[in-house]
Amino acid sequence: MINRRSLLRSLSASLFALVRADSASSPERWSEQAAQRWYRQQPWIVGSNFIPASAANELEMWQADTFDPGEIDKELGWAETLGMNSMRVFLHDLLWDQDPDGFKKRIDVFLTIANKHHIRPLFVLFDSCWDPFPHLGRQLAPRPGVHNSRWVQTPGAKALRDPAQYSRLEAYVKGVVGGFANDGRVLGWDIWNEPDNPNTSSYGKEEPSDKVQLVLALLPQAFAWARSANPRQPLTSGVWQGDWSSPAKLSPMAKAQLELSDVTSFHNYDPPAEFEKRVKWLEAFRRPILCTEYMARPMGSTFAGILPIAKKRRVAAYNWGFVAGKTQTYLPWDSWQRPYTNRNPAVWFHDIFHADGSAYKPEEVEFIEQITANGKSSTH
Repeated sequence: MINRRSLLRSLSASLFALVRADSASSPERWSEQAAQRWYRQQPWIVGSNFIPASAANELEMWQADTFDPGEIDKELGWAETLGMNSMRVFLHDLLWDQDPDGFKKRIDVFLTIANKHHIRPLFVLFDSCWDPFPHLGRQLAPRPGVHNSRWVQTPGAKALRDPAQYSRLEAYVKGVVGGFANDGRVLGWDIWNEPDNPNTSSYGKEEPSDKVQLVLALLPQAFAWARSANPRQPLTSGVWQGDWSSPAKLSPMAKAQLELSDVTSFHNYDPPAEFEKRVKWLEAFRRPILCTEYMARPMGSTFAGILPIAKKRRVAAYNWGFVAGKTQTYLPWDSWQRPYTNRNPAVWFHDIFHADGSAYKPEEVEFIEQITANGKSSTH
């Protein structure tokens, strides 16, 4: 009779050997020198997290029926006038399942438009924020008065909990990254946005209880899938909470993110002093630094406060929100508890432009134009 414990040990050893063999044949993380060499070739990177005003979430942005090249062209034109040279743009695994060839064609159309405006996107592959139950097809209208009320996670909770679906997630990552791995119009790949975000203030009670553990196990695989496509662009995943002042203080997720990333990225919505302190912490990791989310006016994170520090320390800077549209991110996070249905916020939380292209604060637009004056660059 076969000893069950011995059989399990044998199977585990075989699986470990297969993983090691696969890792050995996969491209490696960029060295510090390679990452810095890549960064020296870039202008000072400045941009926004981008979704057109006509879309409430990633699916509505990219699905064939609601993909809006005209709106994208118009809005990226506004970005070009600001001197922005990159945009952080979210993708979704269900779009690949729905129509991989069509999805790639729409990404190519987006890149053609962005290139026209001298903008190279940083594409986000997975995201742990907001609604854990994404679905294809017509998306629900925004909830009145609520910040980012229809944004959806990728993968959703169902896929995250089902290892049988990981093969399709692998196909998505390899297909998208592989399709544009040598495309100079793409700046980089953000593998997973806020992977351990519990969404406490919104969907927290509906999240898998072991979500963080599931993502922590899947994150290295997602990096490996992307790396196997041999992209010429760097990979990253941004740390966003906790103490990064020393390796010993990192959470398991932050440690994995920093150790897997070719270039370091982070989020921060704090006032300038805290922002600069965190930049200094991350400088100890000796890699280029990208701030992929900042700017929340009521919290003291503003263009005038953050961009001079980012420019001085040569940190890439992507504010959240570009045009006030269906995401409603000009409303504050606490609108989930107190929807702004019969009042306006005293100050916009995110976003730069009204939907007609007029500036929320003309002095902000003028400031961004001035500080990016030496950062404009044609695409590579």
